[in-house]
Amino acid sequence: MTDKNIPDIVVSRLPIYLQTLQHLSRQGKTITSSQELGEQSFITAAQVRKDLSFFGGFGKQGSGYDINYLSARIRQILKVDRIWNVALVGSGDLGHAIARYPGFAERGFHIRYVFDNDPAKIGKMIGTLPIISTDKMVEIIRQEGIMVAMITVPSRAAQSVADQLVQAGIKAILNYAPVALNVPENIRVETVSPILQLEHMTYYL
Repeated sequence: MTDKNIPDIVVSRLPIYLQTLQHLSRQGKTITSSQELGEQSFITAAQVRKDLSFFGGFGKQGSGYDINYLSARIRQILKVDRIWNVALVGSGDLGHAIARYPGFAERGFHIRYVFDNDPAKIGKMIGTLPIISTDKMVEIIRQEGIMVAMITVPSRAAQSVADQLVQAGIKAILNYAPVALNVPENIRVETVSPILQLEHMTYYL
């Protein structure tokens, strides 16, 4: 089965399984079951087995899953068994927080460059990272072969930044700007909008 045949909702659950497996491993466990993995992930055991079956067999009937092996295989499937260099565009409050957050590097996403178009910010440092002018962004991203970017600019500037990133060869964008981006079909965009998520939640209150 090819990647295109696998439902996106299945792929979206794999990071949840990986996070749960890592939690179980930290507890000293070496074997888990679809029942335990499902309970810890708030997903049914049947759904866990069905999701994993898209990618082959990972356990034996009655003996469960080897946590280290399953973790390694899911990391391979998600392509997070390697280091991904990331370009961050926007050095405002959110950009500063993201650039300093150690969790990305711990999971293999290394923010290598921070770009901004504000002359007052260019040349200043965020930790060990200098803020570089967006005038140099396309050239640097192309030279470094970076494929992943994060956008933390105001919504009015997000589309223009996305256009530049596509021009530079970026294939995946994590968009924190509260606006939908228009990109070619082969570019993957995930939008993170706390405001929209809060508004979604408050409907149920």
